[in-house]
Amino acid sequence: MDFSRAVITLWYVTSPNPAAVLEAEPKADRGYGRKFLAQLNPAFPITPIGQFPFNRSAPADSAEYYIGGYPGVTVVQTVIEGEGIILSQLPQALRKAAPWENLYAFVHHDEDTYAGFAHFHNGELKRSLCCTRLEVLEDSGLPEPFEGPYWAGEHNDSTGGIALPFRPRDLMEEAQRSWLGVDISAQGPDLDVVGYAVDGRPEPKIDKPKRPTIARVTSASTSKLGIGPGNTDYDDYEDAAAEEESTGDEFRALAQASAAAARRVSSTANKWWSKASRKVSQSLKDRWRS
Repeated sequence: MDFSRAVITLWYVTSPNPAAVLEAEPKADRGYGRKFLAQLNPAFPITPIGQFPFNRSAPADSAEYYIGGYPGVTVVQTVIEGEGIILSQLPQALRKAAPWENLYAFVHHDEDTYAGFAHFHNGELKRSLCCTRLEVLEDSGLPEPFEGPYWAGEHNDSTGGIALPFRPRDLMEEAQRSWLGVDISAQGPDLDVVGYAVDGRPEPKIDKPKRPTIARVTSASTSKLGIGPGNTDYDDYEDAAAEEESTGDEFRALAQASAAAARRVSSTANKWWSKASRKVSQSLKDRWRS
C-alpha cells in the first residue's frame, strides 16, 4: 500500500505548560501564518482560505496549511508527500520553520491504515513510532507510559493474526493528548487556525451581508412636514445619531422659547393688572370724596 501521501500535524512548543495555552482557546493571527510560510518557502504564492477551529474541521489537503500561532505554541497541519512519512526523517525545512524546545509530530493516512507519532527535544529524537496494523515502519526510542495499555491489548478490537493489538490512529491520538495535555478532538477546546493555500488559487469570495435598505427623506417631504433643513437629504441609517442630537436641540429650543413667551405674557399681564388696579382705586377715591 502507498503511504507517500499523509496528513501531518506539527506542534512547536516552547511553553512549559502547553495545556494552559490551548485551554485558553487563543485566536490565530493571519500575519503569523504568512511569516511562517514565507520562511518555509519564500516562493510560495500564499492565499488565505479561511479561519476556523482546527479540531472541528476537515484535515488540510494538498498545497494547504492550517496554522495557529499562540504564546509558546505553534500548530501546523499540511499534507506531506514522498519523503518524511517516517517521522525520524522529517524534512529539515519543517523542523526549522519555528522555534521549539519540544517538537511533536503526528501523521496519519487518509484511510486510517497508517499512523505515527514522534517527539523531538532540543533537536534530539526521543521517540518515534510509525506503523500500520500489520507492519511497524519505525520504532525508535523508549515507549512512553501512555503506550502500555495499547501494547498490552487493552484496546484490542480482536482482529487476530499478526496484527498489532491496537489501531495505529488510536495510539497516535493518545500520544497527542498525553504530550499536549488536552484533548485535540472536537470535544476539546476550540483551537483557532488560519488556512492558507500555496498553489496559486484565488482567495475565496465571501458574500458580505447586504446593508438594509433605508428610506431616504427628501427636502420636499421635510419641507411639507416642517422639520429639518429644507435643502438637504439625509440617511436615516447613517445619520441617526446626528438626527437625535438635532431633534434634541430643537426640543430644547422650543422649550426655551415657550418659557420666554410665558415670561413675556406674565410680565404683560402684571403690568395690565397694575394699571387696572390703580384706575379702580382712583375711581373709588373720587367717589368717596364726592
